[in-house]
Amino acid sequence: MAKIKSSQRPQLYFEKVMAITATANLCLVLFNLSYVPWRDFYYRKLPQITQVYDPIKGIEPHRETQSYLQAVTALEEQVSQTGLQSPQVQTKLEEISRLSIEIVDSNPFAAVGKSGTLEKIKNRMRDRVGQESAKQAFRTFWSQQYLSQKGWNPEINFFKQNIRPLIATNYYRRIGEDGELLDNFWLIDLPFVGLFALELLVRSFYIKRSHPGFSWLDAVLWRWYDLLLLLPFWRWLRIAPVLIRLDQARLVNLRPVWRQVNQGIVANFAEEITEIVVVRVINQIQGSIQRGEFTRWLMQQENLRPYIDINNVNEVEAIAGLLVQTVVYQVLPKIQPEINAILRHNINTALQQVPLYRNLQTLPGVGQAQTQISEQLATQITTNLYNVLVSAVEDPVGAKLTSQLVQSFSQALGTEVQNKHVLSEIQSLLFDFLEEVKLNYVQRLSQEDIDQILQQTRQLRTQVPLQPITESSALTAREKSGR
Repeated sequence: MAKIKSSQRPQLYFEKVMAITATANLCLVLFNLSYVPWRDFYYRKLPQITQVYDPIKGIEPHRETQSYLQAVTALEEQVSQTGLQSPQVQTKLEEISRLSIEIVDSNPFAAVGKSGTLEKIKNRMRDRVGQESAKQAFRTFWSQQYLSQKGWNPEINFFKQNIRPLIATNYYRRIGEDGELLDNFWLIDLPFVGLFALELLVRSFYIKRSHPGFSWLDAVLWRWYDLLLLLPFWRWLRIAPVLIRLDQARLVNLRPVWRQVNQGIVANFAEEITEIVVVRVINQIQGSIQRGEFTRWLMQQENLRPYIDINNVNEVEAIAGLLVQTVVYQVLPKIQPEINAILRHNINTALQQVPLYRNLQTLPGVGQAQTQISEQLATQITTNLYNVLVSAVEDPVGAKLTSQLVQSFSQALGTEVQNKHVLSEIQSLLFDFLEEVKLNYVQRLSQEDIDQILQQTRQLRTQVPLQPITESSALTAREKSGR
């Protein structure tokens, strides 16, 4: 056992390394998928990431919005040098006002799906200036009169804090020769795909060697989920093989999750399968009744359809005999006091209804004698009846007569049931009964708590089954005890 465990350790270490590698690759895939939607967050909170990853996604600063921000920066420098009322500042304000109108008209944010950012910019500018028109709001804001009246520092700080960050998030994304947006993530993903391909090839080789009857396709499909790691598209599907690898490497216990998934799948199919099976069985029985198979079964004789006996025992008679013996020898002796009490009560009640006996009740000692007589009668009756039952059970002649009575009753019932009127009535009632079962109980059966059934099934599986005692197991047990 120690050798087996020591030989499994390197394999387990390898599984853990590959599982961690696959997890790292999946994290990169998820980051790549989320980068464009979350780029604004990365740009504001982690600008170093955007500086590294923007070239991979083909993202460049947008010329129009970049020129706009550069013009505002030049305006700030000019104001710090010559003041707000200088002609140079007036020229730059007119240029920025013109660029603002061009941004509103051309909407450079639309190419990357950021039109909402432009709307946010326009709304903030309208609220700041108090104009309904976005273009007029920009003209007013970038004017010497407005900036002098409101103050240069408060207004330029408003622009830096509320407008500039929104404009700076805009970008241009290059298009590749295939007409799609440029994405060089495959350069990062290629080493991982190569590693996973090599691993799958080696695993397939060992699987094929362990199973000589397998083809290469069978060996590869043995670990079909690893093929998802090689797809250059739909990379998010790699979450499936990663979870499986983490579970196989014992880094994460996913058995409860698999159990819930299986339970959910089974629960979805259980209701429909239950309805289909039960309704199908009922329909087959109804069809047999309509085709007259039920009638032929009742009317056929035993010699026409011999009964197959596997143990030369009439199970019905054996069960009936066992029940009779249990009742006679075990049950009746235990309930004899209760039977005596019932008989004694009935005897007293019968005596009370006799007028002469009611008159004798006035004599001394009659009541006590009546009680003794009732008890003796009840005891005598139950004892005699019990003896009769015991005699009937133990007497071979009585048993034979009882068997003849049962056979005669069965034959008489069968003869009367074979009457055409009775048969047609039974067929009609059986057919209607099955239809009612199908309408009233099948749906209720399918609506039964499937989760509870699955839980009970799982409990049965976890229980250790009792092993049947065979001759070999008995000998083994005796050998162990002899040691």
